[in-house]
Amino acid sequence: MFKKINTLIVKYMAILVLLVGVVALFCPAAFNWIKPSAINYLLGVVMFGMGLTLNPLDFKIVFSRPKDVGIGCLAQFTIMPLLAWGLAHIFALPPELTIGIVLVGCCPGGTASNVITYLAKGDLALSVGMTCVSTIAAPLVTPLLTWLLVGETVHVDVLNMFWSIVKVIILPIGIGFIVKHFFADFTKSVVDYMPAFSSLAIAVIVGTVVAANSAQLLSVGPLILLVVALHNICGFALGFCLAKLVGMSHEKCTAVSVEVGMQNSGLACSLAQTHFAAMPFAAVPGAIFSVWHNIAGAIWARILSARNAEKETT
Repeated sequence: MFKKINTLIVKYMAILVLLVGVVALFCPAAFNWIKPSAINYLLGVVMFGMGLTLNPLDFKIVFSRPKDVGIGCLAQFTIMPLLAWGLAHIFALPPELTIGIVLVGCCPGGTASNVITYLAKGDLALSVGMTCVSTIAAPLVTPLLTWLLVGETVHVDVLNMFWSIVKVIILPIGIGFIVKHFFADFTKSVVDYMPAFSSLAIAVIVGTVVAANSAQLLSVGPLILLVVALHNICGFALGFCLAKLVGMSHEKCTAVSVEVGMQNSGLACSLAQTHFAAMPFAAVPGAIFSVWHNIAGAIWARILSARNAEKETT
């Protein structure tokens, strides 16, 4: 029964996150009892689960195919930050929302990107390699990019942001990796349930942020939803086109596209709550992105998997 529930939660994660977001938007009391500071701990749980699933062989691709991983990560940390900055200026977003969308753009690849790449029949090894490298690079790259893009608008504490990312991303992943190595039996007993547990944690993060900003979301919802959707869709498209431009196979293009388009928006919410608490709107884009990119990612996976299936038969 638990395995069936686990499978259902993972399979319908996008719908779960959407439902939680809607409930939190129109009935914020359902999630207001959760303190915003809990977001860091919930994200840590998600990252710990990622650490439990990592294998030393996952890092082998970084050394065996450095060009593919390098191009993918370069795309990750150029396309999405610049898209965020450009869209914020095109739509003349207020400073708080600009900071929020830029934070999303500067974050590493999302934890769900590997699942979406698998469903899209893309190069899963490349996807995992990109996720690992962009996540490890995030403590340095994310604060610096944020400072470069919005540092003139608001004070960006690069050093404190660096430590925040280390604490909520790198440290939990490292602990999970160590636990897997030294407590193999324990890991085997829980690892199958971690995707569902992580999905629930992400849903609670979305609910907490949406509930805390429900009034603001209702007032600016359509505009920021449009910007978030364009950010994600353009990320998918430009990631695919760039990979195609440098001569990658269709499977590799699929992996790069998904990795570029899907961000660790939970981290964006965490950073917004921690470092821009005086600007409550700053967490809104991350919350919306968490809902949107799971839905759009599932649709994109169907489109790409059909294309990859066609190529396999020809």
